[in-house]
Amino acid sequence: MNEPMSLFDDLPEEHDEPQEAPERRLPMVVLGEMVIMPHMTIPLQVPQGKSYRAMERAWEEDRDVLLIFVREHQLEGYKSNQPQNLPPIGVIAQLQEFAKLNDGTARVILEGQSRAQIIEAIQITPFYRVRCRPYTDPPVSGLEVEALMETVKQQVDEFVEHLGEVPQEAVQFVHRIDRPGHLADIVTWGPAFDFKDRLEVLNTLDPIERLRKVYLVLARQLELLKLRVKIQQDTKEVLDQSQREYFLREQLRIIRRELGEDEEGDDPVDELRRKIHELDAPEYVKNQALHELKRLTQQGMNNPESGVIRTYLDWILSLPWADEELPEISITEAQKVLDADHYGLEKVKERILEYLAVRKLAGDKMRSPILCFVGPPGVGKTSLGRSIARALGRKFVRTSLGGVRDEAEIRGHRRTYIGAMPGRIIQAMKNVKSKSPVYILDEVDKIGLDFRGDPTSALLEVLDPEQNNAFSDHYLEIPFDLSKVIFIATANQLDPIPLPLRDRMEIIEIGG
Repeated sequence: MNEPMSLFDDLPEEHDEPQEAPERRLPMVVLGEMVIMPHMTIPLQVPQGKSYRAMERAWEEDRDVLLIFVREHQLEGYKSNQPQNLPPIGVIAQLQEFAKLNDGTARVILEGQSRAQIIEAIQITPFYRVRCRPYTDPPVSGLEVEALMETVKQQVDEFVEHLGEVPQEAVQFVHRIDRPGHLADIVTWGPAFDFKDRLEVLNTLDPIERLRKVYLVLARQLELLKLRVKIQQDTKEVLDQSQREYFLREQLRIIRRELGEDEEGDDPVDELRRKIHELDAPEYVKNQALHELKRLTQQGMNNPESGVIRTYLDWILSLPWADEELPEISITEAQKVLDADHYGLEKVKERILEYLAVRKLAGDKMRSPILCFVGPPGVGKTSLGRSIARALGRKFVRTSLGGVRDEAEIRGHRRTYIGAMPGRIIQAMKNVKSKSPVYILDEVDKIGLDFRGDPTSALLEVLDPEQNNAFSDHYLEIPFDLSKVIFIATANQLDPIPLPLRDRMEIIEIGG
């Protein structure tokens, strides 16, 4: 942002130079991230250290200390004894109170007296002591100076009007100040100034130039404040419009009901509400859908966000949430189907029948490993899975994992991304329209790993019977039950399959 043009760039420079005073040798106190200007009184609690010892000695002498102001990260390591490493300007302050506390700290009250030019450090232990030369602002006057002071006071009034947090006594005190340097020093303690601004004002000895800098900071901050207020007002207007649309829709719904008309009508929101109530799904799913529908209603159908919400609701409504009545497993029928579909492979078919027999006996308590058919392309791995589905009377679905390197391919993308979609698992469950299909995970040996995440960890959650009853897809953000699915993996080679994934599988090799 460009700095505001100053109306006072042409103020006369003719005024007395700052008044020099005799040199002084004072204990030095280092303060972090705060600036105490002349004419200010500040209470502090000081821990043990060099600054504590400096104040302790000053309290025994004439109670004057020299304050310098540094960044927080410089406090601990401040051990310089070279003039060029010290700041050019500090503030001579007088200790009004120095009270030692039981915890080893001291409660002090400091009153800023005047600026001082730092000449050199003459002592560094047990505390800093420096040579310095006090400065007093020279007297300045004129109509231009009065105009600049009056403008700064008006800026202060405008700030107080916007913030409303400044005591009226403080504002009245500012209006009584009649010296430009004094006015600049006092105004810098307001909320418009940060540490950097205050330090810059402190280092400016010329009182008129100092007040110019204060004027520019206030002008810039007032401009930002007005812009912030405008943004808040615009945001409130948008929210008010959304609320207005919501109330009008509710009134329209009540009017339709009183007239005996079809409450659902052709309103897409009403249609979605009806579908949600009719959805055969757990309560937490319906509650999530109704929550999103409420957001859609409040924002209005013309809001850009409404398209994202409607797509999300369509996904929830199209997924198979309800449990299905499955036919009883018949080992005899399964053997007939396997024999009809595949010639040979006796050992493979025998192992599959054993697997089905265990499932029949265990029922929903089945926690056996996932079958994994390993063999070269074309030996019938996928068709075996299709035959198992036909033998069990279940639907069949297949997902190829070859080349999958992004975890989001399995878990989906979060809705904060543009064009976000669920992962491949949820997409397949939507397409098959069944909660308990036979699901072939093809080519698990070709899963990759790169900077976008490890899809293996997501696949482990899918296959783990202890976790997949509440599978978490990033897009849905609600649990989906995969425990009724019969997962079967296929691979061309065994070695590339990650070990954690291989541990959850029972390998059945099919020769070429």
